[in-house]
Amino acid sequence: MEEQRKLPIDIQTSKLLDWLVDRRHCKLKWQNSVLTIREKINNAIQDMPENEEIKQLLSGSYIHYFHCVRIVEILRRTEVSTKNIFGGYSSQRMKDWQEITSLYEKDNIYLVELASLLVRNVNYEIPSLKKQISKCQQLQQEYSRKELDYINNATSLREKFSASCKQFGIMGKDVRQELLSLCKDLPSALNDIAEGARNLTEVIQFYEACVEFVCDRVTETIVPLLKHIQTKGNTSVYEWRTGLTPTAIERPVSKECAETPPAEDADTIDWGDTGTVGHEQAGEIDWGISVVESAEKQRADVIDWGENTSADVEISVVESSVEDDEVARGNDALTILENTETRNQFINELMELQIFLSQRLTEMKEEADILSINQFQTAPAAVQSQDVAKVTAMLMVVDHLVQRLTVVKMRHLLLIHASPRYVDRVTELLQQKLKQAEAVREKQHLMVQKRQEALKEQADLEPKLDLLIQRTKELQKLIETDISKRYQNRRVNLMGVLV
Repeated sequence: MEEQRKLPIDIQTSKLLDWLVDRRHCKLKWQNSVLTIREKINNAIQDMPENEEIKQLLSGSYIHYFHCVRIVEILRRTEVSTKNIFGGYSSQRMKDWQEITSLYEKDNIYLVELASLLVRNVNYEIPSLKKQISKCQQLQQEYSRKELDYINNATSLREKFSASCKQFGIMGKDVRQELLSLCKDLPSALNDIAEGARNLTEVIQFYEACVEFVCDRVTETIVPLLKHIQTKGNTSVYEWRTGLTPTAIERPVSKECAETPPAEDADTIDWGDTGTVGHEQAGEIDWGISVVESAEKQRADVIDWGENTSADVEISVVESSVEDDEVARGNDALTILENTETRNQFINELMELQIFLSQRLTEMKEEADILSINQFQTAPAAVQSQDVAKVTAMLMVVDHLVQRLTVVKMRHLLLIHASPRYVDRVTELLQQKLKQAEAVREKQHLMVQKRQEALKEQADLEPKLDLLIQRTKELQKLIETDISKRYQNRRVNLMGVLV
């Protein structure tokens, strides 16, 4: 028997209620009694004395039997003046709490209620709080990851914007204005390219000599536009087409520009001076009629009546035909490199030279082809005098001109030149990247805010969890002690209280 007392009583916490009922420590139907006691407790706490310890017992915790016992002990000190001559208490407070403790002790209701609290805390309350805290931690990690992704995306979008601006050759602070400023320099840039074509004389002579020697072909039709620009520069299309220098140039008016209301000087595109005769004042209408007088006909108010000076002379008025005037109008008024068709021809002729030089350079580097060597023995000096270094230098010059005309910046500037509204489209396209970066930045700030909210929620839950664990351990200790007293102070272990 003594040895049996030394053996501990191990009880699985999840089966604690069944264990108490099976051993008749408690009744099966105990919930109704607990409801009655809870109602009395709620009424009793409405009238309590000013006592700091009682306030702590009643603050935010579930009031159980042992709290009630402690309250009765405190009231015995505070309500001592209410004792009658028979030793009883006349205080209603004391009577209420003594009744509550008595109801708790009947059928061991307090024990089964404590067991129910312990099981609920272990199986539901503590795991629930731990799960909420774990979710907060997961959310913080997820928000941190998304924040980093948004930072990278925003940085990437800004880098793309900067790269696009770099292609255009602008800073990106005021995209539209900077693009318009670039367009002001377009005519001079095209003239510089045309000036660079003057360095192709030796290349063209080399090409002509090779074609004439190998193909026995007339070389007058080879790269005619390049030859024209070499001798006369970036002239008007009219001069290239007719061979005549126009007496006046009437630039075409873009329909889009006509529809656009006048803007400030800063927003006006300067397409360069083209020598337009007869400057139009702001608001005047260009009717497309230009009167150009020849030197022989500039004698004002002089009429040649001929030899016959009779009185009956018929005077016939002949209208000047605009078509016969040497005036460049429409596309003919554009320069060769401004006009799309002639500019494409210019690029094609440059690429023709490019392909020729590349092929010839490959042939010269091989040198193993005896047949090819013998073939060029009778070639003219312009062909035989070229070596690999010279041809490579020629190819670099041609490549440079092609690159200057086909680079992204130049292509866009030419499109802007052809359609001023294209400025708005390019501006919108570039600024769209910044708008996207700003939207991503707002999402990044939202992730920071949500992460902070999750962190705050975790900070609020952790003290609650610590307090719940502490009270659960107290319940465990109270139950183990109470059961131990019922079994001659044998040691009692509640198993599975993993807090």
